[in-house]
Amino acid sequence: MIKYCLSVILLITISSMVWHTGKFSGGSVNQYHAENKKATVYTTALNTNHRITQTDILSFKDFGQPSETQPCVFVDPANTFQTMLGIGGAITDASAETFAKLPKDKQQEVLRAYYDSEKGIGYTLARTNMNSCDFSSGSYSYTVDNDNTLKTFDIAHDKKFRTPLIKQAMAAAGGKFTLFISPWSPPAWMKDNKNMLQGGKLLPQYRQTWADYYVKFIQAYEKEGIPIWGLTVQNEPMAKQTWESCIYTAEEEKDFIKKYLGPTLEKNGLNSKKLIAWDHNRDLMYHRASIILNDPDAAKYVWGIGFHWYETWVGGDMQFDNMRRIKESFPETNLLFTEGCVDRFNFDSINNWSIGERYGYSMIGDFNSGTVGWTDWNILLDEKGGPNHVSNFCHAPVIGNTKTGQLHYENSYYYIGHFSKFIRPGAKRIASSSNRDKLLNTSFVNEDGKIVVVVMNRGNEKITYNLCIGAQAAETTSLPRSIATFIIE
Repeated sequence: MIKYCLSVILLITISSMVWHTGKFSGGSVNQYHAENKKATVYTTALNTNHRITQTDILSFKDFGQPSETQPCVFVDPANTFQTMLGIGGAITDASAETFAKLPKDKQQEVLRAYYDSEKGIGYTLARTNMNSCDFSSGSYSYTVDNDNTLKTFDIAHDKKFRTPLIKQAMAAAGGKFTLFISPWSPPAWMKDNKNMLQGGKLLPQYRQTWADYYVKFIQAYEKEGIPIWGLTVQNEPMAKQTWESCIYTAEEEKDFIKKYLGPTLEKNGLNSKKLIAWDHNRDLMYHRASIILNDPDAAKYVWGIGFHWYETWVGGDMQFDNMRRIKESFPETNLLFTEGCVDRFNFDSINNWSIGERYGYSMIGDFNSGTVGWTDWNILLDEKGGPNHVSNFCHAPVIGNTKTGQLHYENSYYYIGHFSKFIRPGAKRIASSSNRDKLLNTSFVNEDGKIVVVVMNRGNEKITYNLCIGAQAAETTSLPRSIATFIIE
């Protein structure tokens, strides 16, 4: 079912290697020889039918010193960095409602397409909303108004569409499923503007009640058989949106973590849940991280910093340096991409190739900057780019036409798949580089010893280059606006 598509992933299975702590046993990577090894190539490219399609079989040969005129991608498995948590997308109300309207066979196709690592692209990571978000059919929360004790807390709303889809996705992923939750807004009665929409702030007298609310939600989902791995403090805490939103300054988020949310999770035996701060764009992420992580009483509760991409795409600048500064300053803190999508959905733009390229560019830059996991926004939307109760219609990798029952796969599905299908949880990023800036690349080694190298060509020219590991290289060609996967065995 997979229609394999664009940019270049190079997946290298080196079956004769034994991997130990970032080194090859019995010698350095420069002693590795790939004689008689074959590289099976999978490609996705513009103006072709290639959609993660096998396109070639190559051989590694002695190469030696490259010249300045020879385009190369260099891979160095001897140096390892962060460990991969997973790659996936959000299961929102909109995704679940669209899924429920599709024919049964198309529902199964969606599950295979996303969560089957052989027939699909092997998602292992997911996000879902606590209370409503813009991608809900309307605003809602889980208590009656002014219920300070949360005695009326009930997730009955979610049981109609969302929790059934999450359970099916978990099953399709083979039970290996990392799920984190995010609130867009507290209930209106807890806020100073008495509205879940249009920003506003959490009232001081409800800080403990709101912290207890996270616990109630986690416990309710886990009672339904849905384990919660982690949580973010607040979706986009610096954005006053026309939809559900709530504002926290850096100091306010820090204080809420250290005085309320962190201790409340700990008190209720939930301190193993991974707490993620910020959950907003890259532009202010270092400032937010520094305020929170330089306070040891707050930092002790924080697993990582979450981020989005929305304001940083102008001119193609995604401000990856802000992430690198966090890793330099707080090396034990994890980075997690928690949301990204392309907005202004319409069918005229559904086949726009640059949408997938935006994903590839971001994922390569994010991983090379230390990111441990990458979470797309809605896994599935309808023919309008919704449902969305504030008309904020967006693209999704899979569009389900609820009128015809048909599925449309945008090229973002294949771009993400070039990472999620081959770079598995537990993989370690390894060093890689190129002597041509048009050959964007990142590399990982999986726990089974397979090396995955993703190389993306956003240009309009074909580039012949050498994939180099130590003194061996395989010559290959990057098609215009493409991605490929090499499996060496």
